[in-house]
Amino acid sequence: MLRIKAFQGLRPTPPLVTEVACVPYDVVNREESAALAAGHPHSLLHVDRAEIDLPPETDPYSDAVYAKARENFLGLQEEGALIRETEPCVYLYQQRMGSHVQVGVATVCHIEDYERDIIKKHEKTRRDKEDDRTRLIGTISADTGPVFLTYRDSAAIDALVADVQKDTPLYDFTAPDGVQHTVWRVAGAKAFVEAFGNVPVSYVADGHHRTASAARVGRELREANPAHTGNEEYNWFLAVLFPASQLQILPYNRAVKELNGQTKEAFLEAVGRAFTVLPNGSPTPKRPGEIRMYLDGAWYDLAWQPAVNADPISQLDVTGLQDRLLAPLLGIDDPRTSKRVDFIGGIRGTDELVKLVDAGQAAVAFSMYPTTVDQLMAIADANQIMPPKSTWFEPKLRSGLFIHTF
Repeated sequence: MLRIKAFQGLRPTPPLVTEVACVPYDVVNREESAALAAGHPHSLLHVDRAEIDLPPETDPYSDAVYAKARENFLGLQEEGALIRETEPCVYLYQQRMGSHVQVGVATVCHIEDYERDIIKKHEKTRRDKEDDRTRLIGTISADTGPVFLTYRDSAAIDALVADVQKDTPLYDFTAPDGVQHTVWRVAGAKAFVEAFGNVPVSYVADGHHRTASAARVGRELREANPAHTGNEEYNWFLAVLFPASQLQILPYNRAVKELNGQTKEAFLEAVGRAFTVLPNGSPTPKRPGEIRMYLDGAWYDLAWQPAVNADPISQLDVTGLQDRLLAPLLGIDDPRTSKRVDFIGGIRGTDELVKLVDAGQAAVAFSMYPTTVDQLMAIADANQIMPPKSTWFEPKLRSGLFIHTF
């Protein structure tokens, strides 16, 4: 069963919460990070992307970056922007994006649960990105960005959440992107610890690199500590647990730069052998088994059906597109490494696909139906790995609202 516990971490002083809390480190590049942090000396981006405070030519993986991150992190504490909790607690974290609302429990989870697949994963990690976060976490002895976890709904946990929401929140603000963030503090949280003790498994929804990195740091410290007990703070990592029914997954669309030497007519003929193709389609698929293709100013409906008794991976639309079209027709054998395909998060809409093709930056684009939470769980339960760029979760969790230290 899943283990969580209350923790006595750091959090922003309320008057500075809107400045400290920031977007996740991996959704912005260096230039975007610098722009967001400009004029905001207390932004946690000065820790999570500390290269923005060094010369532009600085290698983002150099010693100087991690040293600067530690310096900035300690500075936020010395200046009182980050304050230490007076007692162990967990938090409720609600996000409102338009009409969508999701409420999770911010807590710490045990790295052994991750190692034993009580916390299940569905993506591969890249070694360079994992090394980066491992080094940052180890250098500052803290988890600044929470992992996004999900679990099958629990009526007992729902009741506890509803009861806490009757209280006055600790933080309540709307970020520049229009997403409202509301946080409640729950001291002790014994009832939450017991309720999650009845949850058999949880799933990494977003944050595979953060999870893998936290686990690596914990293992390294465990091996270096002859008096290790398993109760040390380095055995735990920061996460927010959301019930599966509340998650919003947007599509991850694709755009391909050229048609692999084919004419439009030859390409369409080949697509017609792999899919049921109808012209004059709408830009957005309505159900699994439907893909929309934008080519030369027109939308097409592509329909397909996975084989009977297909495994969970083979039932995904992204798999159907890859195996039936991207690889055999366009020569994109490995979408993880190919420079000829771009991935566009669904938050940018289908207009972005039209823009890319019409501007000549892509020859063809594909609008996907979102992977479902049930599909994600089925793949993780089968110990399979999701194809790259299969899910785009919105809204994203802010970093810096609660920080776990060890």
